[in-house]
Amino acid sequence: MAFRILGIDPGSRTTGYAILVEENGAYSAEICDVLRMEKMSDHNDRLQFIFDEITRLVKEHKPNQCAVETPVYGVDPLAMLKLGRAQAAAILAITNQKIPVSEYYPKAVKKAITGNGNASKKQVAYMLEKMMALPDRNLSADATDALAVAWCHHTNSNKISSEKGSKKMHQNNSKSSWSAFVQNNPGRVKEH
Repeated sequence: MAFRILGIDPGSRTTGYAILVEENGAYSAEICDVLRMEKMSDHNDRLQFIFDEITRLVKEHKPNQCAVETPVYGVDPLAMLKLGRAQAAAILAITNQKIPVSEYYPKAVKKAITGNGNASKKQVAYMLEKMMALPDRNLSADATDALAVAWCHHTNSNKISSEKGSKKMHQNNSKSSWSAFVQNNPGRVKEH
């Protein structure tokens, strides 16, 4: 059975979206495109459009999980506020459909794809093209960024599940941290 992750790169004028599909160890992008709102003058109309379209995508493609990029910096505070609202509209559309959603910073997304948190959008797109089948070779940067967000979530989900399956316990795990420490470090424990 295929596993689908919806990735979203939110924006108040264009919002990238992509569905990453993993089936039998092979990866592909089921869809990879953008929502365009440049011609809408009212910001509230743009937010409603994002909400409605993400809701439609979730209902139509039925992703198992979703991931959204988190805006972290910007020169213009008003632009950052609008970007945050676009992200919120996307997250609400997803959570209203009872689908788990995770957030990732841009540097984490770039690092998951290229190994470099400061990679360019062009480098991210190039690596995605090498890693999986894409629906089109001329994808916009927002579309490939959304696919990168989905890939970042996939790699982070695999790390979390492999850590859960591991028998090793973190030294700060309150349930057995002292007993595990004593057992693993007998020479460091002093008897009184």
